[in-house]
Amino acid sequence: MRQDKLTSTFQMALADAQSLAAGRDHATIEPAHLLMALLDQSAGTVRPLLDKAGVNLNQLRPQLTALLERLPTVEGGAADLHLSNGLTRLLNVTDKLAQKRGDQFISSELFVLALLDDKGDVSAMLKATGASKEAMEKAIADVRGGQTVNDA
Repeated sequence: MRQDKLTSTFQMALADAQSLAAGRDHATIEPAHLLMALLDQSAGTVRPLLDKAGVNLNQLRPQLTALLERLPTVEGGAADLHLSNGLTRLLNVTDKLAQKRGDQFISSELFVLALLDDKGDVSAMLKATGASKEAMEKAIADVRGGQTVNDA
């Protein structure tokens, strides 16, 4: 997946996820890092969309923090920090979702949709805190108003 196809806010979130992983001495950037970065974006769309979709953000955030604390660390810091296989797969699914919608750029809310179809820990956390694919689809449709993402 080409990073220049990501919206600017999604690119920033990915960079923030990398910083989060590096700061915690993790060897790879995981889906949990990216979701946490998306939740922390002040001008991002993910937090308001999750709230609109009925997700309990007060439960989700501490659960994500606990998951990040359980991830293995590397001594001396990660020299070669890279995307985990799971995150790479989810980003590819996100790319396909954008293509199906006719989007020219990949937006962060589609990453959340990809997460909801995943079988991993972050997906389970989202669902346990009230997320559903149907509610997220409706929230995205309401915000987008039928528009596609044609601008970074």
